[in-house]
Amino acid sequence: MNELTVRLLATPQAAPVLRHAVREHLGPGSGDAELCVSELLANVITHLGEGTPVTLRVTGTGRAARTRVELTDPDPRARPVRREAAATDESGRGLALLDAVALRWGVTEGYRTKTVWCEL
Repeated sequence: MNELTVRLLATPQAAPVLRHAVREHLGPGSGDAELCVSELLANVITHLGEGTPVTLRVTGTGRAARTRVELTDPDPRARPVRREAAATDESGRGLALLDAVALRWGVTEGYRTKTVWCEL
């Protein structure tokens, strides 16, 4: 199984780096995976803070029946919760977007870590 793994600090500048890595790994048609990576990274920055160490794993390739995207961070207590954002809200749509494009998604707790994943 073909896997991409990238470790870095969660910053706004990391988003295009991760999207590029996903695009290079998956090839054409990687838009949904790139969107998911951006939203997962934004959640880490918003809820845990800029500079939080994260690990991105993408399992599968653009030719695979399913692609799995995972973003692991060091705080198992900060669990993401999907909410309905009002039309005037400036945030709160990330997990709704993830839910719309992914076949399924969830959260796995590890020892001192949390992984938010989705399958496309």
